[in-house]
Amino acid sequence: MKNTKSYIDQHKNRFLNELIELLKIPSVSADSTYKNDVLKTAEVVKDSLKAAGCDTVEICKTEGFPIVYGEKIIDSNLPTVLVYGHYDVQPADPIELWDSPPYEPIIKTTDIHPEGAIFARGACDDKGQMYMHVKALEFMTSTNQLPCNVKFMIEGEEEVGSVSLSKFVEENHEKLKNDVILISDTGMIAKDVPSITTGLRGLSYVEVEVTGPNRDLHSGLYGGAVANPINILTKMIASLHDENNHITIPGFYDRVEELSKDERAQMAKAPFSIEAYQKAIDIDSVYGEEGYTTNERNSIRPTLDVNGIWGGYIGEGAKTVIASKAYAKISMRLVPNQDWEDITQLFKTHFENIAPKGVRVKVTPHHGGQGYVTPIDSIGYQAASKAYEDTFGKTPIPQRSGGSIPIVSLFEKELKSKTILMGFGLNSDAIHSPNEHFGVWNYLKGIETIPLFYKYFTELKK
Repeated sequence: MKNTKSYIDQHKNRFLNELIELLKIPSVSADSTYKNDVLKTAEVVKDSLKAAGCDTVEICKTEGFPIVYGEKIIDSNLPTVLVYGHYDVQPADPIELWDSPPYEPIIKTTDIHPEGAIFARGACDDKGQMYMHVKALEFMTSTNQLPCNVKFMIEGEEEVGSVSLSKFVEENHEKLKNDVILISDTGMIAKDVPSITTGLRGLSYVEVEVTGPNRDLHSGLYGGAVANPINILTKMIASLHDENNHITIPGFYDRVEELSKDERAQMAKAPFSIEAYQKAIDIDSVYGEEGYTTNERNSIRPTLDVNGIWGGYIGEGAKTVIASKAYAKISMRLVPNQDWEDITQLFKTHFENIAPKGVRVKVTPHHGGQGYVTPIDSIGYQAASKAYEDTFGKTPIPQRSGGSIPIVSLFEKELKSKTILMGFGLNSDAIHSPNEHFGVWNYLKGIETIPLFYKYFTELKK
């Protein structure tokens, strides 16, 4: 494509300022306090798509937060790319661990990003990466270089499980009809090592509640005589892994895909420094399932992690009580072939069965989704690979991700389309954590690379 870099250089400051304004809005879908902010963000995304060149843009109401839909159809005989992204963000808590306010974006230099990175909640996940596609469309329409049709579906509930999206997709097959789906909600290995995500893990997310006595009890008068829900809960959770960090739920591994030695050898070719990995997150040793490397543990193996645990008195000073209840939130990352609903039921049955007498257990499923693997011999993957080759000067590495985007498997089921995951974030970008950020270089490189995907996909489809 012509003049991509010059166009980006010319509009760089505006591209950054527009993203910064978007990041100022706390569109936290998980907290009803921010409902109006989430709705406001949908309006901003709508206006951005219209300004970028979409002929039709609408806010589609759902039972939850709305979906922003836009399209630019130049010729019904040409291929259609459907872009998916989300405008909602994770809660910023704990706020006190941020070096700068999460909704007051600031550009700061880092060792990895000497040219600067935007620090704000949602900078990388997913406002920054979603907005790359908006600006890529602007470039193609402004320079009359859009080679095919494009549709956008930007939702506001991804961080809470895409609750309303499945119904919307099921009811809008014709509206969403496409030849390939393009998503940037993943990452790449490094700035000088481009990669394309070819696999995602599924997810099962549950909340557990352990109840003992009918009220909080004096720990002196009752301690040692009644079951302490917090003690019991921690023991139950600890029993979910054995001495080899293998998950102990019966049937959990029955459908786990075992990769061949050749496939694992291919994965091992990706550059990785265990020392740099440990240093980046300030640990002195890695930890995980016996028999697998760090990169295998966080991509091709299922996991079970406690995401939050609470109960009893946690205020200042002392209060000697045996709590009536204890709680935990638990997520299980699943690999292809593991069905999230089956795993949720296996967890529920097992957790209830291991509860001792003296307590009652309640398991509440929250949300989940299936894993996904995309073939590297598809036209979409080839187009993405050629695009990265042009802008990075090297062939990208196919890489499986440890993260989950549950709707990807839904898209294939309902729309019969393959998804291409062109992410430009880095593992160091602290998504879902305090001080989330997105490199200015990565943001602009995405805007430069995405139009080439359209070009090569259109050419390969002919």
